[in-house]
Amino acid sequence: MAIIKKKIWPDSFELLESGKKKFEIRLADFEVKEGDTLVLEEWDPSTKDYTGRKIEKAVSYVHKFELDMYGQKKEIEEKGIYVIQF
Repeated sequence: MAIIKKKIWPDSFELLESGKKKFEIRLADFEVKEGDTLVLEEWDPSTKDYTGRKIEKAVSYVHKFELDMYGQKKEIEEKGIYVIQF
């Protein structure tokens, strides 16, 4: 099981820390699987530096979505995608 460090912007950090947000959307430019740990280090885009705050989250599920997976690439590019948490 891997430990993966990634930057996270303050607004997303706050939502994760409060427990309101229970998911993360990321570019699939790294390998991640169930059982891995994401260490999300708060990054301030205005100062271009880390704030020192971080959160560790255990990965319980990963779904890789490809833009044209369901033949809707054009519509996705025009309208975007929702991520709906239950």
